[in-house]
Amino acid sequence: MGMKLKTRIIVGFGMSILVPLLLFSATLYGLGHTKFAQQTKDSSEVVYDISVRESTHSQTQVRIIAKDLLFTATVILVFTALSIGLWIYRSIATPLVKLKKATQNIKEGNLDFVLEVDGDDEFSELCRDFEEMRKRLKESAEEKVLMDKENKELISNISHDLKTPITAVKGYVEGIMDGVADTPEKIDRYVKTIYNKTNEMDHLINELTFYSKIDTNRIPYTFSKLNVEDYFSDCAEEVGLELETRGIELVYANYVEDNVQVIADGEQIRRVIHNIISNAIKYMDKPKGIIQIRIKDVGDFIQVEIEDNGKGIAAKDLPSIFDRFYRTDVSRNSSKGGSGIGLSIVKKILEDHGGKVWATSRLGIGTIMYFVLRKYQEVPMK
Repeated sequence: MGMKLKTRIIVGFGMSILVPLLLFSATLYGLGHTKFAQQTKDSSEVVYDISVRESTHSQTQVRIIAKDLLFTATVILVFTALSIGLWIYRSIATPLVKLKKATQNIKEGNLDFVLEVDGDDEFSELCRDFEEMRKRLKESAEEKVLMDKENKELISNISHDLKTPITAVKGYVEGIMDGVADTPEKIDRYVKTIYNKTNEMDHLINELTFYSKIDTNRIPYTFSKLNVEDYFSDCAEEVGLELETRGIELVYANYVEDNVQVIADGEQIRRVIHNIISNAIKYMDKPKGIIQIRIKDVGDFIQVEIEDNGKGIAAKDLPSIFDRFYRTDVSRNSSKGGSGIGLSIVKKILEDHGGKVWATSRLGIGTIMYFVLRKYQEVPMK
């Protein structure tokens, strides 16, 4: 387990005092022991006598011992300082070298590396924080690339989807101006077509406006208690008028009791129904189109089923239809268009309501979209 830098410095300071003292004491002990042995040997041979000559000899020995001690102390201090310095330097230099290399990688735009470090000291923690920062930067860069790709795809989709109705409107207007529509019936048909195409463009612009609110989590919700029978009957009536102009039959059935309520934003649930119906209209390929809306009571939830007899969705595409910008018509050879955000808006709104949405489909037969909303239930007062 690595020590903190503060601990290393304290330990190093203690060692710089204790190690020289211990080594110096050991040296003194060794020299003293050697001197004592020498004196013992000499004492058996020499008669004790004080003289000037002996005094001079003793001074010379003291100088030699002092030089030895000074040399020994210097060696001990240098050795201790180098050892402690190297120990602390290695604990700092190793992570710093790794940090420098990692910084250079990020400077060059390379985020595909891993900063590995062991230990629990401050520099190791700094390296771990740096690695976490690298991961966040990489995730952010990947999200930016994905977002740029999605935005380009959105612009491409919108350009195509606006061009299609605008071209149609322009063609029908020119037909009226050039006198091609020379009967009241033809003029009426041309005007209805122009009206439908402008509605498509208006719906597309509304989708884009709402999408910008989704992207910034600024969807304005106004929740209230809604009577299921009254609310969905009104929605079915509105949808029926639009489908009638397109020659599509609407079949509406409510299997819920009169007094059942849900807590929801009426405007946003209308948007959900409108987006699902628009998707069904867009991919309707039968001469006699039929769309069915069924409202069912499933315990704590109200389940809404919207079924069409369109061309259906392939099994491989079904799990992805609620993803943002996903289009089953990848080739764009179809004139149906579609920005690929309508069903993702549906999913977002229902999730914010505490509900969910899913679908089943069979190619060539049709699709059923399901979504559920939680019922409003009075909590009895105790």
